[in-house]
Amino acid sequence: MDSAVLVPAAMAFGALVGAGIVSIVYLAARRGDRAVKVVTPSVPDGIDQVIDALDSGGVVLDPSNNVIKASPGALAFGLVWNHALVHPELVDIVDRVRKSGESVTEELELPRGPLGDAIIYLLVRVARLGSRYVLLLAEDRTESYKLDAVRRDFVANISHELKTPIGAVSLLAEALQAAAKEPDQVKRFAKRLTKESDRLARITQEIIDLSRLQAADALSRPQTVEIDHVVAAAIDQNRVVAEARNVTIASGGDAGIEVIGDESLLVVAVHNLISNAIVYSPKGSRVGVGVSSVDGIVEIAITDQGIGIPADEIDRVFERFYRIDPARSRHTGGTGLGLSIVKHVVQNHGGDVRVWSQQGYGSTFTIRLPESSHATAASLGESA
Repeated sequence: MDSAVLVPAAMAFGALVGAGIVSIVYLAARRGDRAVKVVTPSVPDGIDQVIDALDSGGVVLDPSNNVIKASPGALAFGLVWNHALVHPELVDIVDRVRKSGESVTEELELPRGPLGDAIIYLLVRVARLGSRYVLLLAEDRTESYKLDAVRRDFVANISHELKTPIGAVSLLAEALQAAAKEPDQVKRFAKRLTKESDRLARITQEIIDLSRLQAADALSRPQTVEIDHVVAAAIDQNRVVAEARNVTIASGGDAGIEVIGDESLLVVAVHNLISNAIVYSPKGSRVGVGVSSVDGIVEIAITDQGIGIPADEIDRVFERFYRIDPARSRHTGGTGLGLSIVKHVVQNHGGDVRVWSQQGYGSTFTIRLPESSHATAASLGESA
């Protein structure tokens, strides 16, 4: 055959073979892409961005319950580990939704993460997402559960605290009637009756004070307050009790310091700290009240030489109705609300209160407030 005929034929054959190879490679690539999509499925369009924007927990699961997308909140709650849901309770809900097709909303109490001891409370909603996926949303309700628990404890504690003096008043009134013809007995019962009624009045007033401090307008009309006046008034209110217990109150430090706030509330806070210091101090000891100002921060420190506070209880002393020594507090008439009132007063004034204590050596409670030259009435009114 003529070489002129063979060359075009060879070229045509080569082009055909090349086209075949390209087609095979293309089909193989298509099959590979489909395989990758099966192995690493992607969420429907737009869901990625929504999940990333969630503050709460959001999880998308494939038909095998593999987690293919999780929000930062879901990771923070400890709901996802190694591309799977951590908690069997969540897996059970997902399976139920996948079978029934119906959305499910439940409240769950779960540990945080696979190894966590902390408990979180979640409102969980699970629904189908298209034909293949399931969407799980989890809203953290832990704080609201804690607040509910605090409210329940508060009501229970109030009931308990009021029951004791009310019961005592009732019994003493009956005893007075029975002892009407015995003057000495009448005097003794009347003295006890006065003591219990005073305790009842004190509990009621402290509950009113706490309610006021938690109101939005606790500092609706802040004014310039002289700390010298606050300390002097608080000391005067405790002088009789201190003399009765042979406890000396000494004050000193910087004079002429001013803050912005409510003078009566600040007197209550300092009074409560001095009163506590006297109650827990041995006879013949001393309670010190010092005032200082450093870098715009006013500090009012109340120091005693009393029994001190155990290290593991220092963080709890500001809780409502919490007592380090319940028996002693009841004997001295303590309600367990005094330090809680101090904390709320100081916080409403834009400050904080700190504690140092060592058992057997005494305690120091320090109120820290912004000095008036570094604060404005307007800003405190807003923070209240």
